[in-house]
Amino acid sequence: MFEKNLKLAYLLDFYGEVLDEHTRSVMKAYYDDDLSLSEIAEGVGISRQGVRHVIKKGEEQLSFLEERLGLAAHNEELERALTLIDSIRKSLESDTLDKAVAMATLDEIKDIIVTR
Repeated sequence: MFEKNLKLAYLLDFYGEVLDEHTRSVMKAYYDDDLSLSEIAEGVGISRQGVRHVIKKGEEQLSFLEERLGLAAHNEELERALTLIDSIRKSLESDTLDKAVAMATLDEIKDIIVTR
């Protein structure tokens, strides 16, 4: 069974514009529109196996780009840092800020930013 890897759908959001138009449209139909291989094949005029091949090649390209560039992983790290910053802000607003927790959180944010 050919199962969808949702991590690849996430990578498609980051690197989709790098793919050629045909590959990008097939992958978007598969991942974003949730069409079956048969539905995509009928729409683009190739075999079901041809669609599967296009998707596998596209997935390889997306994985290669992420291995080399790491933009999706970096974005996840930044989102995590923003969540931590927001938690400190909420603690300040509600006057429940624990200095030790705040310092540990700031160190964690620093680690996220510096390790990149």
